[in-house]
Amino acid sequence: MLRFFNRVTALILALMVATAAGAQDRPKVVTVNYPLQYFTERLVGDAADVVFPVPTDVDPSFWRPSISDISDVQSADLILLNGAEFATWIDRVSLPRSRVFNSSAAIEDQFIVTESITHSHGDGGEHSHEGLASYVWLDPVLATAQAEAIAAAITTRDIAPVGEVEDRLEQLRTDIAALDQTAADVFADLEAVPMIATHPRYQYLARRYGLTIASMDWEAGEAPNPDQLAELSALQNQLGAEILIWEAAPPAAALEAVEQLGLQNVIFPTLAHEPTEGTFVEAYQKALSDVSDASQSLQN
Repeated sequence: MLRFFNRVTALILALMVATAAGAQDRPKVVTVNYPLQYFTERLVGDAADVVFPVPTDVDPSFWRPSISDISDVQSADLILLNGAEFATWIDRVSLPRSRVFNSSAAIEDQFIVTESITHSHGDGGEHSHEGLASYVWLDPVLATAQAEAIAAAITTRDIAPVGEVEDRLEQLRTDIAALDQTAADVFADLEAVPMIATHPRYQYLARRYGLTIASMDWEAGEAPNPDQLAELSALQNQLGAEILIWEAAPPAAALEAVEQLGLQNVIFPTLAHEPTEGTFVEAYQKALSDVSDASQSLQN
């Protein structure tokens, strides 16, 4: 009996060691924003650990990684970039070229050049939006192109089995295509309705669905001050705008102040960070539902 017990104990210990070793051997993929993390997790399943290291209270476009953060990124088997000048920190650190992959390299001819808007975000320092619009994933067609590029990068580096990745990519394509169709239906009645966004990050959304979206320069989720509300009112009168798109939900008093100006409020997160509820697709669908409600209110 003692010999049997010893054998069982040895077998359990061996399995524990093998499991721990397997966990340590799993590839690590680092992404510079949540959409890339979401696409990658959908594609690799349990074959790799997918990490998006930016804290939730920091704008990933202008994150300043610590030395420890940089070391963690450098140790990854695959580092997925967004391209279109997103994540300015990558130009200031040394990354292993063989493991860096730009998910939007194949769609650079579709990038949108933006106007110059200089301002600051918290402790991120002053910066300008001049250059390229970088939130390409808000156009589902371009999001699909990014997912397809990531799938190729994953299989080329043997991070996950080719057949499994292809199957998951097909399902992801289907989900994003359905999202695109819903968006087309929702925005169909709004092509002639001028809108204003609280931040200049909706260029690809506007182009995809033929929308007119002017931009303010407000901090995400914060209540506008009286001067900002006055500026919004002036822009509203200039454009005849009827909808205000918020990057993140502000305090209730801010929504009420906008309603008093005669604007419909729409919460449409840019999804650079993981949403507080649901996945990329679910949060995008929720935003479209918010747009649909606003559209119905305008028609009533």
